[in-house]
Amino acid sequence: MTEKQKLSTQLIFGLDIGTRSIVGTVGYKVKDEFYVVAQKVKEHETRAMLDGQIHDIEKVAESIRHVKKQLEEEVGQPLTEACIAAAGRVLKTINIHAQYDLNGEKSITEEDLFALNSLGVENAYEEFAKQNNTEEKFYCVGYTVIRYFTNNHQISKPVGHKASIISADFIATFLPDDVVDGLYKAVESAGLAVANLTLEPIAAIQVAIPDMYRMLNIALIDVGAGTSDISITKDGSIIAYGMLPTAGDGLTEAIAQFCLVDFNTAERIKKEITENEAVEYLDIMGLSQTVTNNQIATVLLPTIKDMAKQAADKMKELNGSKPVSAVFIVGGGGKIAGYAEMLAEELGIQKERVALRGEEVMGKIHFMDTSIKKDSLLVTPVGICLSFYEQSNNFIFVSFNGKRIKLYDNSKLAIVDAAMQSDFPSDGLFPRRGEELSFTINGKTRITRGQLGEAAIITLNGKEADIHTPIHANDVIVVTESSKGKPASLEIMQLPEYQASIFVYVNDQKVVLPKFAEVNQTLQSGYYDIKNDDIIEIVNFYTVKQVADFMDIMIESHMNVYVNNKPAGLDEKVYENFSISFDSSLKEDIYSEDEPEPVQGLKQDSEQSSEQERKADSSMEESVKNHVPGPIRVIVNGLPVLMNDKAVYVYVDIFEYIKFDLTASQGRSIVTTLNGRAAQYMEPVQNGDVIEIYWKG
Repeated sequence: MTEKQKLSTQLIFGLDIGTRSIVGTVGYKVKDEFYVVAQKVKEHETRAMLDGQIHDIEKVAESIRHVKKQLEEEVGQPLTEACIAAAGRVLKTINIHAQYDLNGEKSITEEDLFALNSLGVENAYEEFAKQNNTEEKFYCVGYTVIRYFTNNHQISKPVGHKASIISADFIATFLPDDVVDGLYKAVESAGLAVANLTLEPIAAIQVAIPDMYRMLNIALIDVGAGTSDISITKDGSIIAYGMLPTAGDGLTEAIAQFCLVDFNTAERIKKEITENEAVEYLDIMGLSQTVTNNQIATVLLPTIKDMAKQAADKMKELNGSKPVSAVFIVGGGGKIAGYAEMLAEELGIQKERVALRGEEVMGKIHFMDTSIKKDSLLVTPVGICLSFYEQSNNFIFVSFNGKRIKLYDNSKLAIVDAAMQSDFPSDGLFPRRGEELSFTINGKTRITRGQLGEAAIITLNGKEADIHTPIHANDVIVVTESSKGKPASLEIMQLPEYQASIFVYVNDQKVVLPKFAEVNQTLQSGYYDIKNDDIIEIVNFYTVKQVADFMDIMIESHMNVYVNNKPAGLDEKVYENFSISFDSSLKEDIYSEDEPEPVQGLKQDSEQSSEQERKADSSMEESVKNHVPGPIRVIVNGLPVLMNDKAVYVYVDIFEYIKFDLTASQGRSIVTTLNGRAAQYMEPVQNGDVIEIYWKG
């Protein structure tokens, strides 16, 4: 095994999956020099690719496996990941600006730039969706920073400078899903993972136009077999990308038509004619033929002129409707005689400023196999390897509920991103409430929300996870949709208004009366289940007859009745604080001597048992049903207090149920409130009231 096979340096494997051939390159970078350890080429045996797009995935995968195996034998170690580049006739670009707030002035780090770049790509996706109203999915296959800014001032290298805001202008390139997906499937079928994906013109420019030349307005055109990929530089940045579906295959097809041969034979003639005056071949009739260099040149002239014109027009379009200052040509298709001169003519620039570039731009590229000749064919394959060091914008594949989906890897992916990409319903990730209940109470609309359902059950690689759990390539995500909760339900007795009461004076004695509930103009008990659109009124009055019935007073025909000291009938309405007088001879009969004893219980204390509370609750419910005053529960200084010794209570009674020393002054005055307002000591206290008592300093 040679020294080059014993390399411990990380080797980068680049695959140039072209229309006519696959070029595999393995190497490593030291500072700004790149060392090619091994390189292998395999031509497609069939037209498995057209115009830069894979048509036969398995045929392409087979060729990749062949190249991979040869390279592994050469370098003496397995290759598991590959960098690739995309091409295609449906390239779209987006120019975007992104700004990243550093939350105060600080020194800019590489991590800050990474965050800015990720934000730029996300913004590009959003802008692309706005500008391209299509159901076809597109993916960002590459991006370039045109210029950086710190605190809105342009700067070439922000790292190390202090700023509070960094921003950048980006150009991002997009290709359809089927183009990108075909590349990934072919690579994965060959037993490789994609380490990095870039665009072919981005890869080529890594080698062909170094940073020091990018101040100039230069076009790079990579003329392959299926596509011609273009990039433009100006003012130190790459300002545009473009792609044409015309390249070397068009020349081959013209030769096939003229010579009456199949595509592969025409491809052989095209290659051999550049080094020979004439080439012999068999046509499809099996007849031996000879074609000369001059004949081929004449046949190809219209196609070459058309290729040159399309390239010149595209360059002008990308350069703001004007020609570039110079053009570098790389790729096998650009080696055809006469192409450079015709391109210069179409652009209207000196022919010396349009030239094929190979060895001239590969001064910092070193091949360990010295037999390899540096030429324009090798620019893009090496550039694909170099792109690995410049940016990592690859996609990852994960399984979501058994479905294989592809995600753009911005290093911040979580389960929620996979769910969105797979069109999983967003409300299926979160607990859902049951149907709400809407009704009207005392003229005001009220809505009661339904119960929450169960949350989604999420697992990642068989382990419990949530929507924010980070994900990585080949993760298996399973999400069981969340459930919907029970619809809202409410009984009349659960309404705060229903628990309120009114009091009146009957023959000078205070009587507390529970309020009635009227639903849709019909009286209902506290156990009535409220329905949608019910109209509920809590009646705030009694009739004289209802008061008498509540108190079990037998009204005789000779009895006189007065309301607020005025004669009244049995249907007279009695409101809060009204007084009722019956014939004086009946005063002693107003209250039954057999009044039930109040529920026995301890005065409220923090240690009061739950059993006592249960009994008190039961007693209160029974009292309400039988219209007999009973124990009540109030809230005093945030704690529940049970008052269970009397039938009727006033504010001052609360001091019998709490520990509050009125004799030892702890402030200038005592604050007493009832339901948030100043209280009177002798005013009534009702079930559910909120009381506060404390010393004010």
